[in-house]
Amino acid sequence: MKFGAIYMSMWLWLVPALIIFFIISNRLRDNILKKFSDPNVIAEIMGTFSPGRRKLKNRIIVAAIFLLIIALMRPEWGFTWQEAKRQGIEIIIALDTSKSMLAEDVLPNRLARSKLAIKDLVKKIKGDRIGLIAFSGQAFLQCPLTIDYNGFLLSLDDVDISSIPVGGTSIASAIYKAIKSFEDKKGDRILIVITDGEDLEGGLEKAIQDAKKDNVRIYCVGIGSGDGELIPIANDKGKRLFMKDLQGNVVKTRLNEEVLKKLAIETGGMYVHASGAEFGLDLIYEEKLSKLEKQEFKSRMEKKYHERFQIPLAIAIFLLFLEPFISERKKENGV
Repeated sequence: MKFGAIYMSMWLWLVPALIIFFIISNRLRDNILKKFSDPNVIAEIMGTFSPGRRKLKNRIIVAAIFLLIIALMRPEWGFTWQEAKRQGIEIIIALDTSKSMLAEDVLPNRLARSKLAIKDLVKKIKGDRIGLIAFSGQAFLQCPLTIDYNGFLLSLDDVDISSIPVGGTSIASAIYKAIKSFEDKKGDRILIVITDGEDLEGGLEKAIQDAKKDNVRIYCVGIGSGDGELIPIANDKGKRLFMKDLQGNVVKTRLNEEVLKKLAIETGGMYVHASGAEFGLDLIYEEKLSKLEKQEFKSRMEKKYHERFQIPLAIAIFLLFLEPFISERKKENGV
């Protein structure tokens, strides 16, 4: 057995709370009666009252509430196999993890802000496959194309500037890794590159041509400022410093929009400049990606569990209907 809405179990605390309430209320009622009159008089007045029947009514209410909560949790057991067909597009996000992404011209820094924007994008997509590439001097497939969005987000959380041991920035390596990672050979293949555009390794012209041949549309999100920003780092003692070159000069990282615009235009994609408030991924998805023709992915057999919430719900309703008809008065035989 499994539950389709296990989060509704948070209401189970009502059951022990209700039990405690009935225990305390019964004791308070007895104490008040003892203060009101002599025990012998109370016994005569309450001669037809049945404490056992009151407890029975209380138990029925507790059981009904428990079963209602179980019904809200949507219990499922038993299943049948059915063919599951999915439609969508394939989206791979290539995220720059070079040290320049630590610059704080976009708060809290370029990399952290990018990850937050990707998480917001995942909330919008439905049925699309999404994958993740982390790149700096080389590219690594952090998460293959999947519809398991929770798994994708876990992979995203693991990304930081130490994800790729090779320094530098190679946008071309990210493009080639994406081309190899796409599965759908017919539909649009979407690559979203999030970077400051400082391509230090070259080879971008050939990568653009290969992307066009493989029908890969590249959408670029440029993050950072053109004026340049210092790159904060921490030394072995945790002290905050700024990155310097071999000559001891402080390094400034600048957004190179020209490279990203060229990349997007030549592959039929789109370029947006990310800011703190409007990152740009929402714009890309709403204006472009959501309007692309959905492709049918390879179907597979999935388990379809049968909903059984009707059973506890029906029992709970019956108990709530029954409870008012149970009298607290004793029968003639004293029960």
